[in-house]
Amino acid sequence: MQYSVREIATAIEAEAVGDVDIVIHALSEPGDAGPDDLALASNPKYADALAKGAAQAALLWAGADWEALGLKAAILPRRPRYAMSRLTGMMDPGHSFGSGVHPSAVLDPSAQIGADVTVAPGAVIGPEAVIGDRTVIGPMCYVGWKARVGADGFLREHVSIGTGVQIGDRFMAQPGVRIGGDGFSFVTPEKSGVEAVRETLGEQGDTQAQSWSRIASLGAVVIGDDVEIGTNTAIDSGTIRPTRIGNRTKIDNLVHIGHNVVIGEDNLICGQVGLAGSVTVGNNVVMAGQVGVSDNLTIEDRVVLAAATKVMSSVRAGKVMLGYPSTEMDTQISMYKSQRRLPRVLREIAEIKKAVFKSGDSD
Repeated sequence: MQYSVREIATAIEAEAVGDVDIVIHALSEPGDAGPDDLALASNPKYADALAKGAAQAALLWAGADWEALGLKAAILPRRPRYAMSRLTGMMDPGHSFGSGVHPSAVLDPSAQIGADVTVAPGAVIGPEAVIGDRTVIGPMCYVGWKARVGADGFLREHVSIGTGVQIGDRFMAQPGVRIGGDGFSFVTPEKSGVEAVRETLGEQGDTQAQSWSRIASLGAVVIGDDVEIGTNTAIDSGTIRPTRIGNRTKIDNLVHIGHNVVIGEDNLICGQVGLAGSVTVGNNVVMAGQVGVSDNLTIEDRVVLAAATKVMSSVRAGKVMLGYPSTEMDTQISMYKSQRRLPRVLREIAEIKKAVFKSGDSD
C-alpha cells in the first residue's frame, strides 16, 4: 500500500505541510525510517531519533517545527495517538486469507453463508450456523451448531465459536480465542468445606470430603457489535442465561470471563484479567492487567481498576481502585507510604523505649 502525504492527512483529518506529494510506502519508528517511510514521532521526546533515520516525512505533534527537524513534509494531527488508529488501519496489509470458500473448508449444508464471505483452509462451519456478509473465517476456525457471526466480522487463525453463540457485526477475534466453552461450575451432594469457609471466613466446620458433580452450561454467549477479543482469551457459556458482552467492548489477550458474566458497553479489559462467575460490569469500565474480580460482584459504570487489583466487594460508579484487597487508589497509596515508613517508626519506638527504660533504671 502506498499513499501521498496529502492522502494520508486527508484520511486521518490532519494538517499536511511541506511537500505533500511525497509517496509513503510504510510506517516506521523515527530512528529506523527510510526515505519512503512515514516516521512516527508524535511526541517531542522522539525528535532526536529522527536524525538517526532517513525519513523525508513524519507524523509529528501539534506545533512541531518540522523544517528545523530536517523534514520535507509533515502531518500534524490534533490528537496524534487517536490519529494512529486510522493511520494503522490504512496501512494494514491484511493476512492473505484469500477470498471465497477454500476447497479444504467444511461447510454443513444447513449453514447460511452471506455474500462475499471468506472461509480459509481447514475451517469448519457447523449445522445451522449463520455467517454474515463480508465476514472472514480464518484458517482452522470452528463455528458451531446454531452459532451466528454477524456482518464484516474477522476471525483470525484457530478461533472457536461454540454452539448457540450469537455475535454481532464487525466482530474481531485474534488467534486462539475460545467462546462458548462450559463454565467452571461444580457442586457436592452436601455442603462442601469451601462453602463453609465462605460463610465463616476461615472454618470448614464438620464438613466431609466429597466428589464434585458437574453443572452443564446451557446459556451460550451473546456478544454485541464492534467487539474485539485478544489472543487466547476464553469466554464461558452461561449456566441458564447467556454470558453477555456489550457493544464496543475491547478485551485483551489471555482474559478469562466466567459463566453468567454480564459486561456492558465500551469497556477496556486488559491482559490476564479474570472475572469469576456472575460478575456484572457496567459501561466505560477499564480493568488493567491481572485484575481479578470475585464472583457475584457488581462493578458499576466508569470504574478504573489499576493493575493487579483484586476485587473482593462490589465497586460503586466512578471509583478508581488499587491493591489486594482493593481500596480506593488514594487510600491504597497512603497505606503503602505508611507501610514503607514502618521500619523507621519501629526504630524510633525502640530508641524511645530504650531511653525511657534506661532513665527508669538510673532512678
